[in-house]
Amino acid sequence: MGLSPAALALAYYDWSLHLANSPGKQLELFETFWENMAKAAVYWTRSSMNQDCKPCVESEDTDDRFDDDKWRKKPFDIVHQSFLLTQNWWKTATENVPGVSKHHLDVVSFVSRQVLDMFSPNNFVMTNPKVFKKTVEEGGMNLVRGAQNWLDDLFREMEGAPPARAEKFEPGKNMALTPGKVVFRNDLMELIQYSPQTDDVHAEPVLVVPAWIMKYYILDINPKKSLVKYLVENGRTVFMISWKNPDADYRDTGMEDYMKKGVISALDVVEKVVPDRKVHGLGYCLGGTLLTLAAAKMSRDGDDRLKSLTLLAAQTEFSEPGELDLFIDESQVSYLEHLMWFKGYLDSKQMAGAFQLLRSKDLIWSRMVRDYLLGQRHEMFDLMAWNADSARMPYRMHSEYLRKLFLGNQFARGTFEVDGAPIMVSDIHEPAFLVATVNDHISPWRSVYRFNLSSDTEEVTFLLSSGGHNAGIVSQPGHPRRT
Repeated sequence: MGLSPAALALAYYDWSLHLANSPGKQLELFETFWENMAKAAVYWTRSSMNQDCKPCVESEDTDDRFDDDKWRKKPFDIVHQSFLLTQNWWKTATENVPGVSKHHLDVVSFVSRQVLDMFSPNNFVMTNPKVFKKTVEEGGMNLVRGAQNWLDDLFREMEGAPPARAEKFEPGKNMALTPGKVVFRNDLMELIQYSPQTDDVHAEPVLVVPAWIMKYYILDINPKKSLVKYLVENGRTVFMISWKNPDADYRDTGMEDYMKKGVISALDVVEKVVPDRKVHGLGYCLGGTLLTLAAAKMSRDGDDRLKSLTLLAAQTEFSEPGELDLFIDESQVSYLEHLMWFKGYLDSKQMAGAFQLLRSKDLIWSRMVRDYLLGQRHEMFDLMAWNADSARMPYRMHSEYLRKLFLGNQFARGTFEVDGAPIMVSDIHEPAFLVATVNDHISPWRSVYRFNLSSDTEEVTFLLSSGGHNAGIVSQPGHPRRT
């Protein structure tokens, strides 16, 4: 999954060495162990006499694996309570160990949690009450179907085919349905123009810059959730960049190439199609980061073609990158560079692996239980099908992004250079509208908010939405579960 063995080994060495030299922490773990044993013994005794005995330990608020009432029945109550006590002990063992660097402690805590999740009683036939009951009722046919599902997924993985049922979703048929036309093409992107569908038209067009690891139609995914459709139905002329999926020939394509051949070239075309009008720039995720880099360069050079900036889940300051920081340090970046060196790009599978680990309960283990143990295929939906249609990243560009922005935070510090001269967030003076989501594990909302602390523009609006990195952004007005 693209994780550096050296980075993991260094983290565990740092943790184990300092734990071995910390008698106070060892005593705390010893006491916690015996407290947990006492809790378990009391619970087992009371539960044997009272089926409705109160649990000795509760799951975390974000953990719904044991919410089903079947986990309160014997012997599954004892099994899952023992697991939760073990999980809590390991949490204590990987927190507040004196002398360990915070990054290494976070890595050890994260990886230990992943290993524990692997051995959760939820993942096995005999210790999952729902799976056990279904296996008895069907005489094991659920496991036969699960084996067939596993073989199907294995063959799809080997062939590079999309996941099961993703074929039901296809751009131009039931996704990306807003009419548009390609008005420009170079070796890095195509520019799509969407004409307004109203008699009265806003004078100033909108340029949308999606991330280069995203396919552009995330913002035109279906008519109900399409930002593009909403804009053209409200009198806006919209231009959208569609990035090329790079191969080995693009290994030396860098961040400046994406800025100049992407954002700047797109603005040149928009200026010809809609002359003498300023442009509203809108960027999503890495596309928003790239848009702010371009805006800073333009402002530094006296180019005032941008009227405003709208940044959707986009980071410009990387001092608080969230859980992705677990996968980014000098050792990890060097490891990714070694992987990219042979191919000339970072494969989408390696990026997907890191993102799946951040939400392994939902994206790995719950799916395994459903597809392989219960024998039920998960329902594919539009965002999941889009997510499977991922793109690669060129060697040089991804290395520059990780080293200059993620590790070095150069844009916020004013040391990121374009054309031999630095640019910084404070160069930007256009009004900005920032949208972030509460549960974003890729662009944490506190990191997105930091644009407001670094920019020099007088008008910044920050909106915090419920949901995650994709579902919280791609959400139509009036959605009943969005706040």
